[in-house]
Amino acid sequence: MLKAAVNAWLGFWHLDRRDRGVALEAAVALAATWVGLRLVGFRRWKTLLVRLAPPRPDATQPLDPARIETAWEIARIQQAVARHLIFHASCLEQSLVLWWLVARRGIPARLRIGARKQAERFEAHAWVELGSLVLNDSGEAHLHFAPFDGSIISMETQPH
Repeated sequence: MLKAAVNAWLGFWHLDRRDRGVALEAAVALAATWVGLRLVGFRRWKTLLVRLAPPRPDATQPLDPARIETAWEIARIQQAVARHLIFHASCLEQSLVLWWLVARRGIPARLRIGARKQAERFEAHAWVELGSLVLNDSGEAHLHFAPFDGSIISMETQPH
């Protein structure tokens, strides 16, 4: 365990300055989101994230390779950070943070949540999409969940 921690720390210092900033931002956001979701719930926590640092999605810009590569890099860094936390961040926590991290950089990602019934149990899964690309779901896990219609972000603003 100590060796893994040392390797993670050394890996962090081998990142360039921008990527270290993303890693620190992801670590703080994941920890805060882990706590925030438990204290105030999804809707209030998402609203607070947006108020603290509003996303600046620029859907008018084409999804050029540089923007897609930036989103992949953020996702890769955030996933590495999540693996080294002292707590387990759920797919919802990781997806909410990834959505926020890329949206803050003007990349119009979408937070998606899907559900399924498996062996008499209701299960849910969250992931982040950029166009038709899934940024944070290795493999095809998200394909086994029926996504809720529309974006989670836009659903929040509709009256109930």
